[in-house]
Amino acid sequence: WPEAFPTEAAQARERERLHNVIAEMVPWEASGDERILGRARFEIARSIARGRGEAPPERGDARAVLDYLAEYAPPVCDPFCGGGSIPLEAQRLGLRARGSDLNPVAVLVSKATCEIPPKFANMPPVNPDADPHRAWRGAEGLADDVRYYGAWMRERARERIGRLYPKVAVTAETAAARADLAPYAGKALTVIAWLWARTVASPDPSMRGAHVPLVRSFVLSSKKGKRVWAVPEIDSPGRSWRLAIRRGKGAPPDGSVGRSGGRCLLTGAPMPFAWIRSEGKAGRMGRRLMAVVAAGKGERVYLDPTEEMEALARAADPEWRPDGKLPDKALGFRVQQYGMSDYADLFTPRQLTALTTFSDLVAEARERVERDSPGSAYADAVATYLGLVIAKMADLGNALCRWEPNAQCPRQLFARQAVPMVWDFAEANPLSASSGSWEVLCEGLARALEKNFSLPNVPPAEVELRDGAADAFPETRIFSTDPPYYDNIGYADLSDFFYIWHRRALRSVYPELFRRVLTPKTEELVATPYRHDSRRDAERFFMEGMGKALANMHRSGAAGFPAAIYYAFKQSEAAEEGVTSPGWATFLQGVFDAGYVIDGTWPIRTENASRMVGQGANALASSIVLVCRKRAPDAGAATRREFMARLRAELPAALRHIRAGGAGPVDMAQAAIGPGMGIFTAFSRVLEPDDTPMTVRAAIALVNRVRDEISGEAAAGHDPETRFCLDWFEAFGMEAGAAGDAITMAQAYDIGLGDLEAAGAFAARGGTARLLSRAELSADWEPR
Repeated sequence: WPEAFPTEAAQARERERLHNVIAEMVPWEASGDERILGRARFEIARSIARGRGEAPPERGDARAVLDYLAEYAPPVCDPFCGGGSIPLEAQRLGLRARGSDLNPVAVLVSKATCEIPPKFANMPPVNPDADPHRAWRGAEGLADDVRYYGAWMRERARERIGRLYPKVAVTAETAAARADLAPYAGKALTVIAWLWARTVASPDPSMRGAHVPLVRSFVLSSKKGKRVWAVPEIDSPGRSWRLAIRRGKGAPPDGSVGRSGGRCLLTGAPMPFAWIRSEGKAGRMGRRLMAVVAAGKGERVYLDPTEEMEALARAADPEWRPDGKLPDKALGFRVQQYGMSDYADLFTPRQLTALTTFSDLVAEARERVERDSPGSAYADAVATYLGLVIAKMADLGNALCRWEPNAQCPRQLFARQAVPMVWDFAEANPLSASSGSWEVLCEGLARALEKNFSLPNVPPAEVELRDGAADAFPETRIFSTDPPYYDNIGYADLSDFFYIWHRRALRSVYPELFRRVLTPKTEELVATPYRHDSRRDAERFFMEGMGKALANMHRSGAAGFPAAIYYAFKQSEAAEEGVTSPGWATFLQGVFDAGYVIDGTWPIRTENASRMVGQGANALASSIVLVCRKRAPDAGAATRREFMARLRAELPAALRHIRAGGAGPVDMAQAAIGPGMGIFTAFSRVLEPDDTPMTVRAAIALVNRVRDEISGEAAAGHDPETRFCLDWFEAFGMEAGAAGDAITMAQAYDIGLGDLEAAGAFAARGGTARLLSRAELSADWEPR
């Protein structure tokens, strides 16, 4: 905008002002602040108005700004929308949103996130208990109806299956034997959870036929001052055992299974995983009740199990079982080798009974909403959220949920994107008022609706089931997308766990989403070798599909607006030159081949270091956003010499702007790739001296070389590993840094952490990374 900001100083002040507008939006508390969002909306409207050569709406007129954006701003689209976070943020900024995904579960969640709330914004609830005098803002009315009809479902479920979830009586005899139970003598307590241990036959020939428990930890409560554990009481002659509750002083015994296998609780004989797997596959793995957890007065009460409690649980006979098969091979799945072959095997019969009952009640609740409301669309909306509670209930109500001894509650299966084997598990009581119950989960969803969708003026959104690699987009759009993570996560296989329950509860509401028995797999854009003949074929499938999706985006992209593509793929070892590779340079090549100019590669911190997939791992620790614009149709070719001349002429000023923007040593290597790639990708092709097209990988190496020349580095021309180590030392010295930062920096040189470790001077473990000290270097290590 040269006429408004004619000097570099003026431009710097304006850039800082705009950065501050963005910075204001970053804190979570700002997500519903109309004043902060209003500033951002005005800046977008002002920019569009300038592009149209007209005056923007008045700065303080929020309604006029929103109307202007609705009329002139193209909708923002995420063709891999997942849970809908990008379309939702577009809505907060006053922009129409479009989302699509191949996965029906993702589409359902996105519809609930950004399509449904605006349709019924500021509408009062329809339930007969609603306050007719209250002003309902945003999705508050919708949340109130979710609470009301969810409570109705809970009471109907209690009538139908309450017999399977009785209270537990503390007898006078039981209380006399344990001082901590004295306050509860003669009382009936609500059960929070039943704690189970899987069992297999002992491999010890002297204990033939005896089943022994597989327990990771006998600790039930690790809370300070309230430690509780279970102690095995063994009857060797009778080849039997039972568990008794202990608390207070003392030490709990070690678990009976660990990373290297198990041991027979009766004799101590080793129990290798091969034995446990063979027993599981033969259908001989059982389970025994370890303990019962009940609600006391501000505390958890732990009770010894009884045969009656076990018999009641085994008496459950679900009228329906999901008929889907677990995949033979899939990323993150570990349970098949222990005999779990169907999705139904992931649940106890009592859990299946509860989930089926609540799933069927969704349709009944929908009928009640339709009787109370003006139309079926609203009834479908309430049913959608109740159906999502079913899926959350499945996540916390399956036979793979660990018991958390500190928080003293069940933990959900999907703390990370995997289905691991769990030996001792917690079965939550869905009819209680504690973790894993219908009441708690329903309230959590209603509260999320109230707090996260409280804005009164959110533009509409549309979410559809679409294959981004196969289907063209019907209208001009602004694209912002976070594509699939190469081979890190098996989305379709994992989402089948939820799909089976969504389909049971919501098939009549969304027949198109749930027409299949399980989610689509063949078209899924993930590089999974077991679906292809080889890893190379899987890589080729992924990159070809991603190329088609990028080409579809390019065709429908709005002129004059950048596309933002978030890259957070796991860094893999680079393949041979010219062969499809999952690496950073290959992805950039795909973006370039789709017709885009890449003029920004900005590192951003988006991943939570404390999430389970990041603990002890280096994957997905940071992301890079690619800022892409359409290449001019008449873009010409250039020689290597011309490309180098442009780099040396234009990169110095670009680097000054990047430093002025606050990029430090960790980010500098990656951020500098942006302007360099902007020069490279603006040409239709750059020709090597032998007239072959230069690859993106070769261009990255030249950008780094020129950056070194500009910086006056003595290391100019050194190999990528040396250059990385010098940059890392500048940022961290010999101290440890985050592995995500190491991945980001290494990608700037088109190398992986494996290359750096192979060079012998760097280590990345457990989410941290560092240079090795002299004392740690191998005895035969040489700098060259």
